[in-house]
Amino acid sequence: MNITILGILLVAAILIIWVVLLYNKLVARRNGVHEAWSGIDISLKKRYDLVPNLVETVKGYAKHEQELLEKLTSYRTASVNATTTEQKAEAATGLSRALGSLFAVAENYPDLKANTNFLELQSELSNIEQNLESARRYYNGVVRENNNLVESFPANILAGMFGFRKVDFLT
Repeated sequence: MNITILGILLVAAILIIWVVLLYNKLVARRNGVHEAWSGIDISLKKRYDLVPNLVETVKGYAKHEQELLEKLTSYRTASVNATTTEQKAEAATGLSRALGSLFAVAENYPDLKANTNFLELQSELSNIEQNLESARRYYNGVVRENNNLVESFPANILAGMFGFRKVDFLT
């Protein structure tokens, strides 16, 4: 009788320890996803901060590109006001396209291409884009690790019980 009770207590203790360790691992992975997103968010904010300077610099040279400049400002505003990860990602994609269009249009304005301030802003944006690309790759790697754990048996049972969910990749 004592051996049976001791065996049951031992199995229960092992099960409790396993649940605690797995729960802590799930929390660590979720926090890793949040941290990785913060890295992206920091680079996005730096990019947003450059947009007004870029718009002001381009305004003086490309007076006929008012619609593009307004679109750029609109995407920046949407990006800054976005609250969810999906909204931020969507706004960032729109802003990237608008910036690409702006730099393509800048090719038609030799004086603008020669402007030191414009060149510095373009270089800074290029560096930020490289940082964003690295941050996206890191984020997707962390998301993959999170999703592998959340979807693997038997962790998926515990993950479901405690509300841990699969996270979407950035494209």
